[in-house]
Amino acid sequence: MSVKMSTSSPEAVKKLLENMQADLRSLSMECKKKFPPVKEAAESGIVKIKTIAARNTDILAALKENSSEVVQPFLMGCGTKEPKITQLCLAAIQRLMSHEVVSEAAAGNIINMLWQLMENGLEELKLLQTVLVLLTTNTIVHDEVLSKAIVLCFRLHFTKDNITNNTAAATVRQVVTVVFERMVAEDDKFKGLMDEPPAVQGNSNRRSVSTLRPSAKDAYMLFQDLCQLVNADAPYWLVGMTEMTRTFGLELLESVLNDFPEVFLQHQEFSFLLKERVCPLVIKLFSPNIKFRQGSCSSAASPVPVEKPYFPICMRLLRVVSVLIKHFYSLLVTECEIFLSLLVKFLDGEKPQWLRAVAVESVHRLCVQPHLLRSFCQSYDMKQHSTKVFRDIVNALGSFIQSLFILPSTGNTSSTSTPPGASVSGSQGSAQGPGAGAGAGLNAQAAFEYRGMWIPLMTVSVQGSAKATYLEMLDKVEPPSIPEGYAMSVAFSALLDLVRGITTMIERELAKQEQEEAMREEAEAVSSPPQEPMAHEVWEEMVNACWCGLLAALSLLLDASTDEAATENILKAELCVASLCGRLGLVTPRDAFITAICKASLPPHYALTILSSNTTNLANKVYSIQGQSVQMVSPSSESHQQVVAVGQPLTAQPQGTVVLTAKNIQCMRTLLNLAHCHGAYLGTSWQLVLATLQHLVWILGLKPAVGGVLKPGRAVEGPSTVLTTAVMTDLPVISNILSRLFESSQYLDDVSLHHLINALCSLSMEAMEMAYGNNKEPSLFAVAKLLETGLVNMDRIEILWRPLTAHLLEVCQHPNTRMREWGAEAITSLIKAGLSYKHEPPLSQNQRLQLLLLNPLKELSNVLHADIRQKQLECVLQILQNQGDSLGPGWPLVLGVIGAIRNDQGESLIRTAFQCLQLVVTDFLPTMPCMCLQVVVDVAGSFGLQNQELNISLTSIGLLWNISDYFFQRGEAITEELEKEEAFLLKQAQDKGEPLNRPFHPAPPFDCLWLCLYSKLGELCVDPRPAVRKSAGQTMFSTIAAHGTLLQPPTWNIVVWKVLFHLLNCVRKSSTTADKEKIESGGGNILIHHSRDTAEKQWAETWVLTLAGVARIFNTRRYLLQQLGDFFKAWEVLLDHIQSAALSKNNEVSLAALKSFQEILQLVTPIKDTDKPDALAAMDVPSVLMESLQGSGPGRPLIRSDSLAERLAQRYGVQPSLPPPGEEIDDSALWWSAWNTWYRVGTECTRPPSGGPDKLVFVPSQPFLTALIQIFPALYQHIAGGFSMEDLKKLGVILYGAVSVPISSDSSPFILPSYTEAVLTSLQEAVLTALDVLQKAICVGSENLQVMYPAIFEQLLLFVEFSCKPPQYGKMETKHVANAKYNQAEWVALNYVPFAERSLEVLVDLYHKTACHKAVITEKVLQNIIKTVRIPLGLKYACPAESTWKLAVSSLLKVLSIGLPVARQQASSGKFDTMWPELANAFEDFLFTKSTPPDNLSIQEFQRNEAVDVEVVQLISTEILPFANFIPKEFVGRIMSMLNRGSIHSQSSSFTDLEVNAHCYDWVTVLHIKIKAEMDIRMREEFSKVCFETLLQFSFSNKVSTPQEGYISRMALSVLLQRAQDVLRRFVEDERLSGRCPLPRQQVTEIIFVLKAISTLMDSLKKTQPENVDGNVWAQVIALYPTLVECITCSSPEVSSALRDALGPFKDFMQPPVSKVQNGES
Repeated sequence: MSVKMSTSSPEAVKKLLENMQADLRSLSMECKKKFPPVKEAAESGIVKIKTIAARNTDILAALKENSSEVVQPFLMGCGTKEPKITQLCLAAIQRLMSHEVVSEAAAGNIINMLWQLMENGLEELKLLQTVLVLLTTNTIVHDEVLSKAIVLCFRLHFTKDNITNNTAAATVRQVVTVVFERMVAEDDKFKGLMDEPPAVQGNSNRRSVSTLRPSAKDAYMLFQDLCQLVNADAPYWLVGMTEMTRTFGLELLESVLNDFPEVFLQHQEFSFLLKERVCPLVIKLFSPNIKFRQGSCSSAASPVPVEKPYFPICMRLLRVVSVLIKHFYSLLVTECEIFLSLLVKFLDGEKPQWLRAVAVESVHRLCVQPHLLRSFCQSYDMKQHSTKVFRDIVNALGSFIQSLFILPSTGNTSSTSTPPGASVSGSQGSAQGPGAGAGAGLNAQAAFEYRGMWIPLMTVSVQGSAKATYLEMLDKVEPPSIPEGYAMSVAFSALLDLVRGITTMIERELAKQEQEEAMREEAEAVSSPPQEPMAHEVWEEMVNACWCGLLAALSLLLDASTDEAATENILKAELCVASLCGRLGLVTPRDAFITAICKASLPPHYALTILSSNTTNLANKVYSIQGQSVQMVSPSSESHQQVVAVGQPLTAQPQGTVVLTAKNIQCMRTLLNLAHCHGAYLGTSWQLVLATLQHLVWILGLKPAVGGVLKPGRAVEGPSTVLTTAVMTDLPVISNILSRLFESSQYLDDVSLHHLINALCSLSMEAMEMAYGNNKEPSLFAVAKLLETGLVNMDRIEILWRPLTAHLLEVCQHPNTRMREWGAEAITSLIKAGLSYKHEPPLSQNQRLQLLLLNPLKELSNVLHADIRQKQLECVLQILQNQGDSLGPGWPLVLGVIGAIRNDQGESLIRTAFQCLQLVVTDFLPTMPCMCLQVVVDVAGSFGLQNQELNISLTSIGLLWNISDYFFQRGEAITEELEKEEAFLLKQAQDKGEPLNRPFHPAPPFDCLWLCLYSKLGELCVDPRPAVRKSAGQTMFSTIAAHGTLLQPPTWNIVVWKVLFHLLNCVRKSSTTADKEKIESGGGNILIHHSRDTAEKQWAETWVLTLAGVARIFNTRRYLLQQLGDFFKAWEVLLDHIQSAALSKNNEVSLAALKSFQEILQLVTPIKDTDKPDALAAMDVPSVLMESLQGSGPGRPLIRSDSLAERLAQRYGVQPSLPPPGEEIDDSALWWSAWNTWYRVGTECTRPPSGGPDKLVFVPSQPFLTALIQIFPALYQHIAGGFSMEDLKKLGVILYGAVSVPISSDSSPFILPSYTEAVLTSLQEAVLTALDVLQKAICVGSENLQVMYPAIFEQLLLFVEFSCKPPQYGKMETKHVANAKYNQAEWVALNYVPFAERSLEVLVDLYHKTACHKAVITEKVLQNIIKTVRIPLGLKYACPAESTWKLAVSSLLKVLSIGLPVARQQASSGKFDTMWPELANAFEDFLFTKSTPPDNLSIQEFQRNEAVDVEVVQLISTEILPFANFIPKEFVGRIMSMLNRGSIHSQSSSFTDLEVNAHCYDWVTVLHIKIKAEMDIRMREEFSKVCFETLLQFSFSNKVSTPQEGYISRMALSVLLQRAQDVLRRFVEDERLSGRCPLPRQQVTEIIFVLKAISTLMDSLKKTQPENVDGNVWAQVIALYPTLVECITCSSPEVSSALRDALGPFKDFMQPPVSKVQNGES
């Protein structure tokens, strides 16, 4: 269509016109000289074209109309026979044709012109091209013109030129095709328009073609003439043929028949040609082949020479026959029978090799068309008097294959003998391919080998397609030589394709039929009878016709095959037939094929009775095929096969080992495949299949694994199986298929399944028989497969359970270990699977089935073998893991199996049983009836007490905890259920008249459950093994703590006295009597830590745990216990236990006892809870303590449990345990009892040892003492109300004692920080905290408590003294911590300095708060403080720590700043009189200390220290001197002299000595001494200055309010003037001595200071009222003047200027002397 478009588009038309005009111009140019007529024609042609173009719209139609004239110039051009012109013209003509503008007439002219050219032998290829263009572009050429064109091509085919010949041949083929295509197109065109003419009956005349349409008529005439030509007759229509070959004719016939079958099938005329012309022709041409016998030509006896078969014709005939049979079988039934019979004959051994080869190829073409084969069977085999064509074809193939092995073929000599090296059959072990000696090329080649005959196997075609080789050799004239093995390969392929085709076809139709039947049944309840019973008959007939021949041929090939792929194909074919027979219900052929596969799987001559008996009736049958006997071949043993396994026979017959080849394994896989995929059709053949498999599995050494799967294993005894790597890789695959085979049993119907089970049971019985009496490894195949079959058929297990388990229980009793082990494996696996399978209805609703499934488990308990018991327990474990939730009524059975374990049963059984118990406890308590719970507790307890395996004991204790947790969570539900049970049991007991027999009877049943649990744990708490004790103790106390609230109050009595105190007594007894011998190691090579290496230490741990546990219960459950009536008694008992533990010589126990003590003190009295914590907060109790006081104690939060407890209490009608409001429980007795215990423990442990220094003593540890002291604050909260002075003294003794205890040097590094760090030990912290709690309590307490303050001060002052003199502990020698050797056993005194200093700070704080209290004043606390502080102040640099004296000074200053005002207020009372001398002493000791500063003290340090001294002087000036009138005179006098001594350097005494003795020394020496002294003095320059200023300050007091103050001022002034005189004198003296040397800086400064002071003094004197100044003072001032004048010689400018300022004011005092007599007085 697109071509049409492109040639008729305006552009294309325009192009055509241009091209034509150009062609005509070229033509006229070429012919101008030689051929004028042509030139004229060409020019008129141009005019003609132009005219057409101008006049017409449809130019192409007009061109076609005038085409004869248009073409004419070109035809004339061709007539010139000039090559160049001819070519030009032909090209132009072709162009016109391709645009389809040639009319019929013009076409005729063109053909005639071409014919002339042909006869002249010109431009032959161009001619062919032009013909082809003409015929393919349009359909205008018909009849004679067409035949002339065709003949022209034929004529050119037979020229001398090769190229022309070949081109012509191709053109002929194309032209023939075009003729038939035209006919097909014509038919399509007329298809709907009119009916076909009535069919022409009978042998109508060959010329009756009048009914045909034009194209059909041409086709008919052509085909008819082709037949004529092949038959060497004259053609009717193709007039002018000169020559023709038969081969070319046959090829043309074949291509028409093959390409246009519908033409022959739809048109009667053509069918007639087929029947009447083609078939007779073929039969006639076949005759030479039929008559010819190989070798008979040469025989002289032959009377008539026989025409020899001609390969090209014969081969083409066979091709035609193939096409005829394929397409026209329905038309030519009779003729096809003849053809098929001929084909079978051509396979005969006497025919030439090439003929047999092409015949086999033709047969192969039939074999790939199963529907055709079925038609043969229906048309011939099933007709009564007809040849059995189908059977003959199969048998012919079979005998053809046999003949290749048996008859030596003359065509090819090499095939008669074996390949070199293979003539002697290789040994069975030969791992080579066909023949060990053969070259590598041979080894790789696939081949068949049988009795010395070796035939290679080639790849001839793809499966299912018959691609021929020799049928395609159309160019060969001579028969080709056929390679060895080719015929065999084609025959083999044909055989396989035949089987594949038939089985696939029948199975497809069977499936379709089954589907239709199913649909029919659905559609209508009453099913109509099946449509065609014929189909089944045809299938059965086909199978019956071919099975014998197939079996014979396939068995032979299987035996001869040396190639894996070929073997695979043969086996697949046998399998397909067997399965098909099974489906069609043909038992004999089914068993025959199965037997063949079975035999091929086993080693040769393997004695397996079941097979031999089955095959006897087949083995001797001989099938006659066309006079040739076909033997049933039995496998020969000598084929060259790779040996892949050597194993032991299961039967007794062949002794030694048997050999399996790769082929055996392959056959085995096929057998597996058969059973797997087609098990439903096996029926009784299961026996055959399973027996064979059992033997193979045995030889291969496959052993059963989990679930009955067979895995490669090793034989136990005897020569073990030898497997090559080749088979090792195959084994997993085989075992996998084996499993899948039995898995597929789930798809069998009940009957087939019973066939299978019966077969397996009988196999198993045989195996058991064989395993009796000898020790040989048994065959476990049947047991394993029974298991597998059971597992996959769980949905209908009831129908096989009893026979299956009954047989397996027998196996469990078998004496052979392996056998019985597998019986148990099978039975347990089945029980597990049965329980886990989702049955319909589920097991929970089908208790009968559940008990049926569980019963064999119970039966296993009757077996005595331990290994079976182990399996049974493992099974229980897995059942629990998987189905524990749904056991229900099965629980008693399961718990029975678990609990039946004793100490003597060995570890592994106990372990397994215990795993079961663990599972029960963790997962299944809720699902079991409550009456079983006590059993579970007992069983768990017994596992705890067993002594085989410690870990199990420990874990079982954990289980008891889990059980308790469960009781707690499900309390209500359990209670309800137990009470129902109890009521039922009570009724039963009453009916029998017996009492109810139950432990702890009067208590409610739920409480009894708890008591059982506690008593079990109690037993475990005193187990000989420490780990068990520890674990049990922890569990017991945690349980009681967490869940105790659930018990009814009366039950608690039992818990306290029968469980807890009983336990404490036992433990205390065991601990005190335990062995102190060291235990070397804990069994095996476990190392024991040194803290647990004696029995005593291990029991100590138990004691600790128990005591702590009981204490915690008393703490958390106190209100509950307090209502029991004997609580105080219990409390005393508990305190007694705590005391004896605390005083035990074991550090661990004693410390733990204190912890327990602490715990029971953390109780809160229930009433007035609201205000209690605030009161504590006011006392500043540490927050940690607060939390524990307010919390509900350790253990779980009680909120949840209490709510459950309340519900239980309501059930039993018991009141909740809190006391009624308003009645506070009187606890004081309890607390005083506790205080007494504390005091006893404290006194005992802090009492210093009485013995001598070398006696061994027990010294309590620091953590113990710390804990002891830390208890006091908690205890004090409870006894604060009645705490008396006497108690305080008791406390003081203990505190002092505790702090004095030394520590052993080996623990000092852990308790003490390095010596340089000033940190308190925790014990010291605790002591201070205790005092702190006390003083805070006093602070918020009542008046009468405040008398205790002095006692506290006293205690603190004792501690402050430690800074200078540490305490003694008895007569023990202690070393200073810095000198202690870490690894020597000696005692170390602590570094008390930080403690003393902290005590001092605390003391100052306390004094700050309490200075005004009456008791503090009365008891002279301030005096005591000063007295104590004086010690470090006096020592100053000699203190152990420098920080001490500094802290002492600052503390003294703080205390004085608070205390002095109080003292002044109280001056009149005289309560402070004794304090002043102490204070003066303290000042003096400090300011003028006897200790010298260390040499390494830096200037800065010294200045800092001096600043401290200055601070003291400032305190004197601000706090003491201004209030002198309230202070005793002596004291003030001492202060003044001190100030004086400070302001004149303290070394002044030494100067006076020097001055006295000056004349004794030479001048230089004196100077040296003086300089050194000044070096010493220089340091306190600032101090002196302050002292002086202070003196001065108090000397100008002009506001004297009291005589006292005036007295101080006079005194101060006199001292000052005295001092100034001294300094000036000394200065003048030194200045004179020093000569030119300048005086030291300090001295110059001092003199300047004095001069300034004098000038200041003069100023103030001037301002003062004269009467205020003492006459004595004036005298002293005036006396200074001469000394000042002496200083004028000084060389220093600073001194001079100061001197000027000092001398200046004297002028005011210079006045003329007063007359002696004034107013008459002298």
